[in-house]
Amino acid sequence: MPRYLEQPEMGKILSLSKRRGFVFQSSEIYGGLNATWDYGPLGVELKRNVKDAWWRSVVHERDDVVGLDAAILMNPQVWVTSGHVESFSDPLVECRECHHRFRLEDLPEGSGCPDCGGPLTDPRQFNLMFKTFMGPTEDSANQVYLRPETAQGIFVNFANVLVSSRRKLPFGIAQIGKAFRNEITPGNFTFRTREFEQMEIEYFVKPGTDDECLDAWVKERMAWYIRYGIREENLRLRRHGEDELAHYARDCYDIQYRFPWGWGELEGIANRTDYDLRHHGEASGDDLSYFDDAAKERYYPYVIEPSGGVDRAALAFLLDAYDEEPDSPTAEKADVRVVLKFHKDIAPYKVALLPLSRNERLVPTARRVFEMVRRRFAAQYDDSQSIGRRYRRQDEIGTPYCVTVDFDTLEDEAVTIRDRDTMEQERVPIEGLVGALADRLDKDR
Repeated sequence: MPRYLEQPEMGKILSLSKRRGFVFQSSEIYGGLNATWDYGPLGVELKRNVKDAWWRSVVHERDDVVGLDAAILMNPQVWVTSGHVESFSDPLVECRECHHRFRLEDLPEGSGCPDCGGPLTDPRQFNLMFKTFMGPTEDSANQVYLRPETAQGIFVNFANVLVSSRRKLPFGIAQIGKAFRNEITPGNFTFRTREFEQMEIEYFVKPGTDDECLDAWVKERMAWYIRYGIREENLRLRRHGEDELAHYARDCYDIQYRFPWGWGELEGIANRTDYDLRHHGEASGDDLSYFDDAAKERYYPYVIEPSGGVDRAALAFLLDAYDEEPDSPTAEKADVRVVLKFHKDIAPYKVALLPLSRNERLVPTARRVFEMVRRRFAAQYDDSQSIGRRYRRQDEIGTPYCVTVDFDTLEDEAVTIRDRDTMEQERVPIEGLVGALADRLDKDR
């Protein structure tokens, strides 16, 4: 669809997010808590739609992926075996004068403190896992971790899923869930936070087929973002260098988005080899290998892992949808229409029902039509201020269609559907309204 604005200013996104109820500062009345955010009425719908679109794409539209929802708290030995206790860390430096701390990789080589210019300490490793205690006493015997990734819950359940779902390789296990990382320098709104949601797949394949499978998942995941509205020019792939790879990885690609502050990772697709299954099998004593009936051999599967952030994806969809359009491109001083051009599956509300006024003759019919519509679609009833202001308000939150009930409706039992992107209007009978909306909303799927 045509756009007027190449990239929005973050200040406008922050303002819109709070004003319209997408994202709020967590605990704001007490001064907030650094890098923690609450999703408001529209934000929670946006996140839910992102997760639903992902789940539909990787589970419901495939016959080789099943789902899982593993617990956040796990036996601490899981994190010892996975290497997180020893290796899940970032180099940290501290300013000797203001004592602010920074990730070494975020600073230009040879620079001083970015806040005060003071000298920095030598780097030291800082483990990113949050620790807590389970039970009545706070001692090392009761120490557990808040999971830094959802993947390990999949690996320790590999045998359970394999047996219960009767799967054959290749197959995958998908999961959406919370993860926690004690980031040294969180920031850039919801891009880097200490509490976040992940959408992860562990796709198990026969060794020797892993390179081909990695390439296929990279293409599929890139296509998913484009399918749901991210402009192709705002996406790129970056392959990790050998010195960047995680301790478990043989190869890895990042899907990056062009944020207002620069390119940043949306999703990583990694070849984790057989590292996790082999180590958990050896440490636990349980056999996590796979018997290949066709080849009559037993081996540990290799794993391809597409892992994306829900919060980062939601932010990218919000940024990419934002546009400002002049009401009249030829006018010298045209009013500007702010519109979120969300893909229809991503938009928080699909339909807004707008009575022309609060006239007592119109309200019963408007409420009747609204009740009919919201049984099928995520819908909002809006009768505050003028009809023009309400159209603008719905454009600003990305609602694809507005349905107006006017005084003619009382005579002809018809309503007007107004399209967010074209602003074209069409009169349809009330009895055919749900079908007409469904046709429009399904058109781009």
